[in-house]
Amino acid sequence: MLSKLTPVFKISAAVMLILVIVGMVWPNWLEQNTTRVQSFIADAFGWYYLIVVTFFVLVCLVFLFTPLGKIRLGKPGEKPEFSRPTWIAMLFSAGMGIGLVFWGAAEPISHYAVSSPTLETGTEQAIKDAMRFTFFHWGVHAWAIYGIVALVLAYFNFRHDKMGLISATLYPLFGKSMDGNLGRLIDVLAVIATVIGVATTLGFGAVQINGGLSFLFDLPRGFWMQLIIISVVTVLFMISAWTGLGTGIKILSNVNMVLAVLLFLLMFSVGPTLFILDIFTNSIGTYLQKLPAMSFRIAPLDEELREWINGWTVFYWAWWIAWSPFVGIFIARVSKGRSIREFVLTVLMVPSIIGFLWFSTFGGTAISLEHNGADVISELATEEALFGVFSNFPLGLIASIVAMTLIGTFFITSADSGTFVLGMMTTGGSHEPGQRVKIVWGALLSATALALLYTGGLQALENTMIVAALPFSIIMLLMTFSFIKAIFKEGKELGLGEIEKSRDKKS
Repeated sequence: MLSKLTPVFKISAAVMLILVIVGMVWPNWLEQNTTRVQSFIADAFGWYYLIVVTFFVLVCLVFLFTPLGKIRLGKPGEKPEFSRPTWIAMLFSAGMGIGLVFWGAAEPISHYAVSSPTLETGTEQAIKDAMRFTFFHWGVHAWAIYGIVALVLAYFNFRHDKMGLISATLYPLFGKSMDGNLGRLIDVLAVIATVIGVATTLGFGAVQINGGLSFLFDLPRGFWMQLIIISVVTVLFMISAWTGLGTGIKILSNVNMVLAVLLFLLMFSVGPTLFILDIFTNSIGTYLQKLPAMSFRIAPLDEELREWINGWTVFYWAWWIAWSPFVGIFIARVSKGRSIREFVLTVLMVPSIIGFLWFSTFGGTAISLEHNGADVISELATEEALFGVFSNFPLGLIASIVAMTLIGTFFITSADSGTFVLGMMTTGGSHEPGQRVKIVWGALLSATALALLYTGGLQALENTMIVAALPFSIIMLLMTFSFIKAIFKEGKELGLGEIEKSRDKKS
């Protein structure tokens, strides 16, 4: 069996296994060294993260407003595989996840009362700053990262019949060398970034379920409880991966969406509805108004502000970069037949607006409670903030149980999808990776999450994320330049301004 496995699988699995062993045997050593490396990267490359992510936003805008946007992600005349409502629903699904549930109340209240992006806490201005920076972290910059990866993969896969691998998108730059060791190195780095990205998200999920159980039922909080949680969920998604219960996962994905919508509507209804609507509207305005300044804000002369930027903005950009192969492959698979213009507009806008509504509802409610003296949510642990908000309203216990169930189902579907994507990436782009390969990746995902939690909890998750994202960000830049080279060549052949004009008229 081993001899049939690809070099990409063997190398990347070995690297992750070594990381897990080191984390469990020498946790202090790993924590100290990842902290040092993370601190160096954040200080030395913080400017790079800000510029490169903003560059991805600008590239998306170029294809939104130029004739190249008429080119379709598929063969000439090929129709979209899914209807527009179904496609948008799938993007909605991609836009939801453990991250929104974990940070929905925790991030805005932290910015407002604990560590402000402008060093002003507890004031009305602090409310505005907290919400616009939360929007900034979860808005178009995040989705430009996902969108670029998805766009490039979809273009080369559906229009030029390349394999669904990261290395396959670099043929215009490096040619047949992508079939050799250089291509394998690219794919290994992509796999490692994906494992770290998915494992970090799973770690957040385990910590929040643990926090909810501790807050509601006074159960112990710590690594051993998180070990039990991850073990139970791992067994569930391993069964799914082994038996190939695709229908079950689809049903569970739909359950996720129903639970998320119910939780949102409940909080919106019983919470400060008018304040939520006001903060949503005002925050969109300030977000759009100050987006350029926030995009390049590095604070070189203010050490305290720089520390905040490293801890929040740089961390988020790294998280989205590490998570981008996973989300990008999903978005690419469901976007066949869409024009680039429609793709960019929808991918940037739909999930961003969903996130803005979510944070305005849960974060706005948390801020309202604390600003009006009803409760002090900011004194709770990060993973308990959401449950602290629920405790102030009718049906709070039910809402908390629904939230923990939602996190658990997101955990299962994210891990199951993660094993599929990693299996695909390590079997030459196969759309049907073997069950044993998926089982190995499922085990390594859970083991990596546990190793990082054992090493240093949430901080270890964040540190490792920033370290893993740096090399893949360079690959993302190469993917973007490769795509630009290929599509401008095609645009020239088609004639700028006349690109697929006749076909667009028919559609």
